[in-house]
Amino acid sequence: MSRGRPGVRAVAATAGRVPAPALFLVSGLTLYVGAAVAVGLFDTLDAPAVGWWRIVLAAVVLVAWRRPWRRRWTGRELAWAAAFGVVLAAMNVAFYIGIDHLPLGVAVAIEFSGPVAVAAVTGRGWRERAAILVASAGVVLLAGVTLESGIPHDDAVTGLAAIAVAAACWAGYIVLGKRVAGAGAGIDSLAVGMVAGALAFAPVWGHTAPDVVAHPRVLAFLLVVALCSSVAPYVLDQVVLRRVGTATFAVLTALLPATAVVVGAVVLRQAPSWGEVVGLALVSGAIVMTARA
Repeated sequence: MSRGRPGVRAVAATAGRVPAPALFLVSGLTLYVGAAVAVGLFDTLDAPAVGWWRIVLAAVVLVAWRRPWRRRWTGRELAWAAAFGVVLAAMNVAFYIGIDHLPLGVAVAIEFSGPVAVAAVTGRGWRERAAILVASAGVVLLAGVTLESGIPHDDAVTGLAAIAVAAACWAGYIVLGKRVAGAGAGIDSLAVGMVAGALAFAPVWGHTAPDVVAHPRVLAFLLVVALCSSVAPYVLDQVVLRRVGTATFAVLTALLPATAVVVGAVVLRQAPSWGEVVGLALVSGAIVMTARA
Protein backbone atom coordinates (compact mmCIF):
# COMPACT_ATOMS: atom_id res chain seq x y z
CA MET A 1 0.00 0.00 0.00
CA SER A 2 1.15 3.49 -0.76
CA ARG A 3 2.59 5.55 2.13
CA GLY A 4 0.58 8.51 0.91
CA ARG A 5 -2.81 6.86 1.34
CA PRO A 6 -3.76 6.96 5.04
CA GLY A 7 -7.29 5.69 4.31
CA VAL A 8 -5.94 2.59 2.58
CA ARG A 9 -3.46 2.01 5.43
CA ALA A 10 -6.30 2.26 7.97
CA VAL A 11 -8.33 -0.34 6.07
CA ALA A 12 -5.30 -2.64 5.89
CA ALA A 13 -4.62 -2.18 9.63
CA THR A 14 -8.24 -3.03 10.48
CA ALA A 15 -8.19 -6.09 8.20
CA GLY A 16 -4.92 -7.16 9.81
CA ARG A 17 -6.72 -7.82 13.10
CA VAL A 18 -9.25 -10.19 11.47
CA PRO A 19 -8.27 -13.90 11.08
CA ALA A 20 -7.29 -14.73 7.49
CA PRO A 21 -9.97 -17.44 7.00
CA ALA A 22 -12.64 -14.98 8.16
CA LEU A 23 -11.39 -12.39 5.66
CA PHE A 24 -11.47 -14.99 2.91
CA LEU A 25 -15.01 -15.98 3.84
CA VAL A 26 -16.05 -12.31 3.64
CA SER A 27 -14.35 -12.11 0.24
CA GLY A 28 -16.31 -15.14 -1.01
CA LEU A 29 -19.58 -13.84 0.38
CA THR A 30 -19.17 -10.43 -1.26
CA LEU A 31 -18.21 -12.13 -4.53
CA TYR A 32 -21.34 -14.26 -4.73
CA VAL A 33 -23.70 -11.75 -3.16
CA GLY A 34 -22.63 -9.54 -6.06
CA ALA A 35 -23.42 -12.40 -8.44
CA ALA A 36 -26.84 -12.83 -6.83
CA VAL A 37 -27.55 -9.10 -7.29
CA ALA A 38 -26.48 -9.48 -10.92
CA VAL A 39 -29.01 -12.29 -11.44
CA GLY A 40 -31.72 -9.88 -10.29
CA LEU A 41 -30.68 -7.49 -13.07
CA PHE A 42 -31.02 -10.03 -15.89
CA ASP A 43 -34.66 -9.12 -16.46
CA THR A 44 -33.62 -5.51 -17.09
CA LEU A 45 -30.33 -6.06 -18.88
CA ASP A 46 -28.96 -9.05 -20.78
CA ALA A 47 -26.64 -11.24 -18.71
CA PRO A 48 -23.51 -10.58 -20.82
CA ALA A 49 -24.21 -6.84 -20.70
CA VAL A 50 -24.33 -7.03 -16.89
CA GLY A 51 -20.97 -8.81 -16.98
CA TRP A 52 -19.53 -6.07 -19.18
CA TRP A 53 -20.86 -3.30 -16.94
CA ARG A 54 -19.28 -5.02 -13.94
CA ILE A 55 -15.90 -4.64 -15.67
CA VAL A 56 -16.60 -1.04 -16.75
CA LEU A 57 -17.56 0.20 -13.30
CA ALA A 58 -14.83 -1.78 -11.53
CA ALA A 59 -12.35 -0.20 -13.96
CA VAL A 60 -13.64 3.26 -13.08
CA VAL A 61 -13.29 2.59 -9.34
CA LEU A 62 -9.82 1.05 -9.62
CA VAL A 63 -8.47 3.74 -11.96
CA ALA A 64 -9.77 6.49 -9.66
CA TRP A 65 -8.19 4.73 -6.67
CA ARG A 66 -4.84 3.65 -8.11
CA ARG A 67 -4.27 6.36 -10.77
CA PRO A 68 -2.08 4.00 -12.82
CA TRP A 69 -0.98 6.75 -15.24
CA ARG A 70 1.50 7.88 -12.56
CA ARG A 71 3.47 4.67 -13.00
CA ARG A 72 6.08 4.21 -15.70
CA TRP A 73 4.91 1.45 -18.02
CA THR A 74 6.85 -0.45 -20.63
CA GLY A 75 5.09 -1.61 -23.79
CA ARG A 76 5.44 -5.23 -22.65
CA GLU A 77 3.83 -4.51 -19.27
CA LEU A 78 0.89 -2.75 -20.91
CA ALA A 79 0.45 -5.59 -23.41
CA TRP A 80 0.36 -8.25 -20.67
CA ALA A 81 -1.99 -6.17 -18.53
CA ALA A 82 -4.30 -5.67 -21.51
CA ALA A 83 -4.33 -9.40 -22.35
CA PHE A 84 -5.00 -10.18 -18.69
CA GLY A 85 -7.93 -7.73 -18.66
CA VAL A 86 -9.50 -9.01 -21.87
CA VAL A 87 -9.43 -12.59 -20.57
CA LEU A 88 -10.86 -11.38 -17.26
CA ALA A 89 -13.70 -9.58 -19.06
CA ALA A 90 -14.45 -12.64 -21.20
CA MET A 91 -14.52 -14.79 -18.06
CA ASN A 92 -17.03 -12.45 -16.40
CA VAL A 93 -19.31 -12.30 -19.44
CA ALA A 94 -19.28 -16.09 -19.88
CA PHE A 95 -19.89 -16.63 -16.15
CA TYR A 96 -22.91 -14.34 -16.15
CA ILE A 97 -24.38 -16.14 -19.15
CA GLY A 98 -23.85 -19.36 -17.19
CA ILE A 99 -25.59 -18.22 -14.00
CA ASP A 100 -28.47 -16.90 -16.12
CA HIS A 101 -29.19 -20.54 -17.04
CA LEU A 102 -27.78 -22.57 -14.11
CA PRO A 103 -27.95 -22.50 -10.30
CA LEU A 104 -25.18 -20.33 -8.85
CA GLY A 105 -23.53 -23.11 -6.84
CA VAL A 106 -23.41 -25.50 -9.81
CA ALA A 107 -21.96 -22.83 -12.10
CA VAL A 108 -19.23 -21.90 -9.61
CA ALA A 109 -18.24 -25.53 -9.00
CA ILE A 110 -17.93 -26.30 -12.72
CA GLU A 111 -15.98 -23.09 -13.30
CA PHE A 112 -13.40 -24.31 -10.77
CA SER A 113 -12.34 -26.99 -13.25
CA GLY A 114 -10.22 -24.25 -14.85
CA PRO A 115 -7.95 -23.65 -11.82
CA VAL A 116 -7.82 -27.38 -11.06
CA ALA A 117 -6.69 -28.07 -14.64
CA VAL A 118 -3.92 -25.45 -14.35
CA ALA A 119 -2.73 -27.01 -11.09
CA ALA A 120 -2.82 -30.49 -12.62
CA VAL A 121 -0.84 -29.42 -15.69
CA THR A 122 1.78 -27.43 -13.76
CA GLY A 123 2.03 -29.83 -10.80
CA ARG A 124 4.53 -32.66 -10.68
CA GLY A 125 3.08 -35.11 -8.19
CA TRP A 126 0.41 -37.80 -8.20
CA ARG A 127 -1.84 -35.59 -6.09
CA GLU A 128 -2.34 -33.05 -8.88
CA ARG A 129 -2.93 -35.78 -11.47
CA ALA A 130 -5.50 -37.48 -9.28
CA ALA A 131 -7.18 -34.16 -8.55
CA ILE A 132 -8.14 -33.64 -12.19
CA LEU A 133 -9.90 -37.04 -12.15
CA VAL A 134 -11.76 -36.15 -8.95
CA ALA A 135 -12.75 -32.74 -10.32
CA SER A 136 -13.80 -34.29 -13.64
CA ALA A 137 -16.05 -36.75 -11.79
CA GLY A 138 -17.62 -33.86 -9.90
CA VAL A 139 -18.16 -31.81 -13.05
CA VAL A 140 -19.66 -34.78 -14.94
CA LEU A 141 -21.99 -35.47 -12.03
CA LEU A 142 -23.03 -31.81 -11.81
CA ALA A 143 -23.59 -31.61 -15.56
CA GLY A 144 -25.63 -34.81 -15.58
CA VAL A 145 -27.79 -33.70 -12.67
CA THR A 146 -28.31 -30.33 -14.37
CA LEU A 147 -29.40 -31.90 -17.65
CA GLU A 148 -31.83 -34.18 -15.80
CA SER A 149 -33.24 -31.42 -13.60
CA GLY A 150 -36.27 -29.28 -14.31
CA ILE A 151 -34.18 -26.76 -16.26
CA PRO A 152 -35.16 -26.72 -19.97
CA HIS A 153 -32.64 -28.75 -21.96
CA ASP A 154 -31.59 -25.85 -24.21
CA ASP A 155 -31.03 -23.61 -21.19
CA ALA A 156 -28.96 -26.28 -19.45
CA VAL A 157 -26.79 -26.84 -22.52
CA THR A 158 -26.27 -23.09 -23.00
CA GLY A 159 -25.39 -22.64 -19.33
CA LEU A 160 -22.95 -25.56 -19.29
CA ALA A 161 -21.25 -24.34 -22.48
CA ALA A 162 -20.91 -20.83 -21.08
CA ILE A 163 -19.43 -22.07 -17.80
CA ALA A 164 -16.98 -24.27 -19.74
CA VAL A 165 -15.80 -21.12 -21.54
CA ALA A 166 -15.59 -19.28 -18.19
CA ALA A 167 -13.49 -22.14 -16.76
CA ALA A 168 -11.09 -21.96 -19.72
CA CYS A 169 -10.85 -18.18 -19.29
CA TRP A 170 -10.18 -18.64 -15.58
CA ALA A 171 -7.26 -20.92 -16.45
CA GLY A 172 -5.94 -18.22 -18.80
CA TYR A 173 -6.54 -15.59 -16.11
CA ILE A 174 -4.32 -17.55 -13.69
CA VAL A 175 -1.50 -17.96 -16.19
CA LEU A 176 -1.61 -14.32 -17.31
CA GLY A 177 -2.14 -13.10 -13.74
CA LYS A 178 1.07 -14.81 -12.69
CA ARG A 179 2.99 -12.91 -15.38
CA VAL A 180 1.34 -9.63 -14.45
CA ALA A 181 2.01 -10.15 -10.75
CA GLY A 182 5.61 -11.08 -11.52
CA ALA A 183 6.08 -7.66 -13.11
CA GLY A 184 5.30 -6.06 -9.76
CA ALA A 185 2.45 -3.86 -10.96
CA GLY A 186 -0.23 -5.60 -8.87
CA ILE A 187 -3.53 -3.76 -8.61
CA ASP A 188 -2.32 -1.08 -11.04
CA SER A 189 -2.16 -3.76 -13.75
CA LEU A 190 -5.64 -4.91 -12.77
CA ALA A 191 -6.91 -1.36 -13.26
CA VAL A 192 -5.27 -1.09 -16.68
CA GLY A 193 -6.45 -4.57 -17.63
CA MET A 194 -10.05 -3.83 -16.72
CA VAL A 195 -9.97 -0.71 -18.87
CA ALA A 196 -8.67 -2.84 -21.76
CA GLY A 197 -11.35 -5.48 -21.15
CA ALA A 198 -14.10 -2.85 -21.03
CA LEU A 199 -12.89 -1.29 -24.30
CA ALA A 200 -12.51 -4.67 -26.02
CA PHE A 201 -16.19 -5.54 -25.52
CA ALA A 202 -17.56 -2.00 -25.83
CA PRO A 203 -18.49 -2.47 -29.53
CA VAL A 204 -20.79 -5.35 -28.46
CA TRP A 205 -22.49 -3.91 -25.36
CA GLY A 206 -21.63 -0.23 -25.45
CA HIS A 207 -25.04 0.48 -26.98
CA THR A 208 -26.61 -0.24 -23.58
CA ALA A 209 -24.99 2.89 -22.08
CA PRO A 210 -27.86 5.33 -22.80
CA ASP A 211 -30.43 3.02 -21.18
CA VAL A 212 -28.26 2.37 -18.12
CA VAL A 213 -27.34 6.03 -17.60
CA ALA A 214 -31.00 7.00 -17.97
CA HIS A 215 -31.94 4.68 -15.07
CA PRO A 216 -29.91 5.61 -11.95
CA ARG A 217 -31.37 2.68 -10.00
CA VAL A 218 -30.00 0.16 -12.52
CA LEU A 219 -26.65 1.97 -12.54
CA ALA A 220 -26.56 1.86 -8.73
CA PHE A 221 -27.17 -1.90 -8.68
CA LEU A 222 -24.48 -2.40 -11.34
CA LEU A 223 -22.08 -0.44 -9.15
CA VAL A 224 -22.94 -2.75 -6.23
CA VAL A 225 -22.15 -5.74 -8.47
CA ALA A 226 -18.80 -4.20 -9.48
CA LEU A 227 -17.81 -3.37 -5.90
CA CYS A 228 -18.95 -6.70 -4.43
CA SER A 229 -17.75 -9.01 -7.20
CA SER A 230 -14.59 -7.31 -8.47
CA VAL A 231 -13.12 -4.62 -6.22
CA ALA A 232 -13.73 -5.94 -2.67
CA PRO A 233 -12.78 -9.62 -3.28
CA TYR A 234 -9.57 -8.74 -5.11
CA VAL A 235 -8.40 -6.32 -2.41
CA LEU A 236 -9.31 -8.74 0.39
CA ASP A 237 -7.53 -11.57 -1.41
CA GLN A 238 -4.38 -9.46 -1.55
CA VAL A 239 -4.59 -8.89 2.23
CA VAL A 240 -5.03 -12.63 2.83
CA LEU A 241 -2.18 -13.56 0.49
CA ARG A 242 0.16 -11.31 2.44
CA ARG A 243 -0.61 -13.24 5.62
CA VAL A 244 -0.78 -16.87 4.44
CA GLY A 245 1.11 -18.99 1.93
CA THR A 246 -0.23 -19.82 -1.50
CA ALA A 247 -0.89 -23.42 -0.43
CA THR A 248 -3.09 -22.27 2.46
CA PHE A 249 -4.81 -19.80 0.17
CA ALA A 250 -5.51 -22.59 -2.31
CA VAL A 251 -7.09 -24.69 0.44
CA LEU A 252 -9.26 -21.71 1.44
CA THR A 253 -10.56 -21.45 -2.13
CA ALA A 254 -12.23 -24.82 -1.58
CA LEU A 255 -14.75 -22.86 0.53
CA LEU A 256 -15.96 -20.90 -2.50
CA PRO A 257 -18.26 -23.50 -4.12
CA ALA A 258 -19.94 -24.05 -0.74
CA THR A 259 -20.20 -20.29 -0.24
CA ALA A 260 -21.88 -19.96 -3.64
CA VAL A 261 -24.37 -22.71 -2.73
CA VAL A 262 -25.27 -20.94 0.52
CA VAL A 263 -25.74 -17.58 -1.22
CA GLY A 264 -27.76 -19.23 -4.00
CA ALA A 265 -29.99 -21.02 -1.50
CA VAL A 266 -30.57 -18.00 0.76
CA VAL A 267 -30.77 -15.18 -1.79
CA LEU A 268 -31.97 -16.94 -4.95
CA ARG A 269 -33.88 -19.87 -3.39
CA GLN A 270 -31.73 -22.37 -5.34
CA ALA A 271 -31.64 -25.37 -3.01
CA PRO A 272 -29.13 -28.00 -4.23
CA SER A 273 -30.07 -31.64 -4.80
CA TRP A 274 -28.09 -34.50 -3.22
CA GLY A 275 -26.39 -35.16 -6.54
CA GLU A 276 -25.27 -31.55 -6.73
CA VAL A 277 -23.98 -31.69 -3.16
CA VAL A 278 -21.85 -34.75 -3.99
CA GLY A 279 -20.54 -33.05 -7.15
CA LEU A 280 -19.69 -29.91 -5.16
CA ALA A 281 -17.87 -32.01 -2.56
CA LEU A 282 -15.78 -33.72 -5.26
CA VAL A 283 -14.77 -30.40 -6.83
CA SER A 284 -13.91 -28.91 -3.43
CA GLY A 285 -11.85 -32.01 -2.63
CA ALA A 286 -9.96 -31.60 -5.91
CA ILE A 287 -9.17 -27.99 -5.02
CA VAL A 288 -7.68 -29.09 -1.70
CA MET A 289 -5.67 -31.84 -3.45
CA THR A 290 -4.08 -29.28 -5.78
CA ALA A 291 -3.21 -26.86 -2.96
CA ARG A 292 0.49 -27.71 -3.13
CA ALA A 293 0.58 -26.85 -6.84
